[in-house]
Amino acid sequence: MRDSPAAAVIGGGIIGGTVAWRLAQRGWRVTLFEKGELGAEASWAGAGMLSPGGEVEDRSPFADLCLHSRSLYRAYVEEMVHESGVAIDYRECGAIDLAYTPEEWDGLRERAAVQQAIGIPSREISPDRVHAFSPYARTEGLLGALFYPDDGMVNPREIMQALRIVCAKQGVEIAEHTPVEHIVVQGSQVDVNGRLYDAGIVAAGAWSDRIGVSGVPVLPASEPIKGHLIGFDLQLGGCPTILRHGHTYLLQRGTGRLIAGSSLEHAGFDREISPSIVERLRHDATAVLPVLEKLELADVWTGLRPGAEQLHLGRWHGSPLVLAYGHFRNGIMLAPASAERIVAEITT
Repeated sequence: MRDSPAAAVIGGGIIGGTVAWRLAQRGWRVTLFEKGELGAEASWAGAGMLSPGGEVEDRSPFADLCLHSRSLYRAYVEEMVHESGVAIDYRECGAIDLAYTPEEWDGLRERAAVQQAIGIPSREISPDRVHAFSPYARTEGLLGALFYPDDGMVNPREIMQALRIVCAKQGVEIAEHTPVEHIVVQGSQVDVNGRLYDAGIVAAGAWSDRIGVSGVPVLPASEPIKGHLIGFDLQLGGCPTILRHGHTYLLQRGTGRLIAGSSLEHAGFDREISPSIVERLRHDATAVLPVLEKLELADVWTGLRPGAEQLHLGRWHGSPLVLAYGHFRNGIMLAPASAERIVAEITT
């Protein structure tokens, strides 16, 4: 192993954890640096939608990456469950987009036509058939709905529990509470916290550009994009598919916990919960699923999505420093394909 190449992965979320696991499987000696605890930031806060139907609006490299990553997900989860012994709530449950105005319905149909051409299937379902898919969805005033059979969900907190185990089994050195403040690129190696590595992977999400570098240009900007989410305890089967209306989405975990989200706020690294935003989310969620009106909120939390002008996946100026950040709200869905691309970039 001392003759094996070594890599430092900076950032212990789902992207960094998956990259570390995959590199270790290829025989690399990997150290995974995390300034706090593994998976405690955006990966912990995410709802876990695997929904090209809700994210992709036209043909692009991003769309291709989403579709490829979605196609990898079942095998990704099954391998992780087998290797870790952790049960992961993963379901290919589909999603329904709802339209209550003519403008919303026209918009959904136009988007669906474009999506069909790039390989995202959907089908129209009449308002009187929606309850066959989701028994409590509001059909009063509903003009139309689209069902996306390939959309799904996963519990990212369980993914992170499993990643901790599979990384350790593969010999990854997990260095929690170990911030990386500066990286020095020295020819074909990088110096991270006083140790030399053959590759350094920056996967620190919204904190990525706060890492100083020497020997290469400064890293591309990243920023935290705050989001509020709320949770209810609803009887199992109350929301069997993902429901979407405009910017509102709802999904139900296997525990019965129903998650509704989310807001989008440029508020720096502030994590404070805003009662007015929580109330708006509750109002919008109840408008889609009226049964929630009778329930008390079971949980409220915020997360900091990793925003950037574009997704960065690849070598930085041809150096052994590799970027893996800027996933915004799609880090959970894009983890398998992002790791695949990063590992290919490094090992070739």
